[in-house]
Amino acid sequence: MVTKDSIQEAYAFFHQKWRIYSQSVNSRQKDDIEYAISDYARSMSPELYHELARGREGFLFTHTTFADDISSAVDDLEQRL
Repeated sequence: MVTKDSIQEAYAFFHQKWRIYSQSVNSRQKDDIEYAISDYARSMSPELYHELARGREGFLFTHTTFADDISSAVDDLEQRL
């Protein structure tokens, strides 16, 4: 079961990082954010991760789809709050 706390924690972290990432022009900063999010995703509630990923392989771990993945995760988490 996904807890409200795990949703709130993931939303706070992802939302903060997404706001910076989406406005950044610094590729090093974006890489650091991708690393931080992927590291967080490895340790977050596995059930919540799978629900957010919706079967998408490499969700939040793939550079080429990261912007779409994090945006989708933030939207999904926001709806769950």
